[in-house]
Amino acid sequence: MTAYLPTIKQLQYLVALRQHGHFGKAAEASFVTQSTLSAGLRELETLLGVTLVERTRRVVRFTPLGLKVSDKAVRVLRECEELADIARAEGQPLHGELRMGVIPTIAPFLLPAMLPRLRNQWPSLKLYLREETSQAACDALHRGQLDCVLLAMPYACGEVDKANLFDDRLFVAFPRGEAPDEAAVDPGTIDENRLLLLEDGHCLKDHALSACNRPELRAEAAIMGTSLHTLVQMVDNGLGLTFVPAMAIDAGILEGTGVDVRPLKSDHGFRRIALVWRRSSPREVEFQMLAETLRQIAASVIRIPATGKPASPGAAAPQVTPALAESGSA
Repeated sequence: MTAYLPTIKQLQYLVALRQHGHFGKAAEASFVTQSTLSAGLRELETLLGVTLVERTRRVVRFTPLGLKVSDKAVRVLRECEELADIARAEGQPLHGELRMGVIPTIAPFLLPAMLPRLRNQWPSLKLYLREETSQAACDALHRGQLDCVLLAMPYACGEVDKANLFDDRLFVAFPRGEAPDEAAVDPGTIDENRLLLLEDGHCLKDHALSACNRPELRAEAAIMGTSLHTLVQMVDNGLGLTFVPAMAIDAGILEGTGVDVRPLKSDHGFRRIALVWRRSSPREVEFQMLAETLRQIAASVIRIPATGKPASPGAAAPQVTPALAESGSA
């Protein structure tokens, strides 16, 4: 057996450098000075008797062996995190730190209602949130940087388990006076030359195009929006039409605009919001408890009737469609 083994801190420095590609940024992310991080990595190389990183004035380049070691370090650190999670899971549930990723088409619309209620129900929970696109969030989940992710399904997130929360219906947003008289919009009537979509990296675009089942929309649509708020403002100025989920409408994204919405007429005209976590995580029971709390919150705050107009303040029955509660492979 090797007499001297790398320390967790050394492996953390190595993974941080691999992730950021810059000594200064890696040190900042590790909350140490650059000299401390650099010294730790040199100690690791001396311990292993190999060169892991080629250092020049301009470029940080990992050697082929350095790439292999850093990949392994990610897995080792994730196992260490899960070891700590096992001990934590035996104690008080939803107690201590929880790192949750949230995608941009969910975060601004659900978090304002979610966070106060979570604090009230689980006062010992220290929830750290990280807003990222779906792929970035899934990558961070598998690197062990996140414990769970609020994600819109379907999405290929790797080896994960999930708890479905609710179905978020998709609506088509039109400039004032351009919405059709029909109660719902047939995908075949959407003008691809006026369609505004989120840029690549946002899964809402893929969910909406999949629901329309019109492959040509992907090629012809003007993909130019960086956020839903940007797209809604563009629609309000008569530049085209776009897709908006129910939770965004209920959160007030249309307030102060003349934008009209109609539900998308499709058997798959929704995205399924789910809480996902690594399949190997020992905190599944906690995540299921968290998912149930999020289900209750969503059912009480998302109130979009089939007409597509926000419900009156006194409306009692939420119009969100509950999703199945079981967990399984995503």
